[in-house]
Amino acid sequence: MGVQELDNRTDIKLKPKFPYNKSMNLVHCIYCSATSMRAFSPSELEELLEKSRLNNARSNITGILLYKDGSFFQILEGDKAVVETLFEIISKDKRHNQTIKIIMEPIEERSFAEWTMGYPKLTAKELAKIPGLNDFYAHENSYLELGEGRAKTLLAAFKEGRWRSSIY
Repeated sequence: MGVQELDNRTDIKLKPKFPYNKSMNLVHCIYCSATSMRAFSPSELEELLEKSRLNNARSNITGILLYKDGSFFQILEGDKAVVETLFEIISKDKRHNQTIKIIMEPIEERSFAEWTMGYPKLTAKELAKIPGLNDFYAHENSYLELGEGRAKTLLAAFKEGRWRSSIY
């Protein structure tokens, strides 16, 4: 399969282009934002995922994205300089407003190395079953209302266990 054919596939998980390097200053950035326009349609969200997966693969970025009623929660993993630059680009993107960096910290290893942009297809009802987050999802809160503790709870829920299998 040629590169162009690969670039047009949306049903695959793109692996990062470059292997992990011990000299890399590995971090994760956990942030949330709201869309500055109306909520994304399913096709607009798929288009965003496809473009982001290609760009992230080129930059050796991994992570996951959650989207709910116009708000985003994302974990980006990679070299510190690359992640910081990507976060700045996202912060200035006119499709986002209220971009809030919740956590930026060094990590020993990637939690989502298999995904350049994993996307769990779960309903709010399913997400409400995550221990420690049931009240958050039951009240239909925006991701903008997540604090560091709940962000880490979401990270842990998708890093391991039954929730990980929902990521594509």
